[in-house]
Amino acid sequence: MTQLRRAPLADQAAELLLARVRAGEWQLGEKLPGETTLAPQLGVGRSTVREAIRQLAGRGVLASRQGAGVFVTALDAREDWDAVLLRADIVSVIEARAAIETEAAALAAERRTPADLRTIRRALTHRAVHRTDLGDHVDADTAFHRSIVAAAHNPILLELFDGFTPRVRQAMIEMLRIRVAFGSDADHDAHIDLADAVAERDTVRASALSRDHLRSLKENLA
Repeated sequence: MTQLRRAPLADQAAELLLARVRAGEWQLGEKLPGETTLAPQLGVGRSTVREAIRQLAGRGVLASRQGAGVFVTALDAREDWDAVLLRADIVSVIEARAAIETEAAALAAERRTPADLRTIRRALTHRAVHRTDLGDHVDADTAFHRSIVAAAHNPILLELFDGFTPRVRQAMIEMLRIRVAFGSDADHDAHIDLADAVAERDTVRASALSRDHLRSLKENLA
């Protein structure tokens, strides 16, 4: 079995898994082996396998189904969409996030369930304790914003967000590195306000807070 020898490992793992799908090792709709099987085959850790699967999910090849596993949903990747995101600069990333998240915030305020609110609050708490390490902070912040998008109960918006996330992660890290400071109290308070607006079913305020947050990220790059 071919193993990996060069970084970035997650990208290579994704390409090897994609090559195996293209070669017909797994058919459309077929379930992939578990992480404990794939990890030694690829010569990487389970976390790297998870990241590779996330990448291929974003490219439309795989889909993770809660409690069931990972399944093949396409026999090749959407290379055109992937290439656009790879070339995207940081400002474009923020503008694309705004297009998705501003509408999602308003819909979340209208449609959120008690279960959604519990998920949002857990994500907010998780974000609060991951404010020092840059990578962990970006991941926790992304999880919070995903919980808002999920609460909108619009599968297309959620699919766009999930497809977008693996490729914008590094751009968000670079953006915060440029800004130097991250994880401030004021920044976290803005996220608390967004969660509160969703909880209070204030669609106008939720949308405005989401838009203003992303606009401030964009302006701070100037």
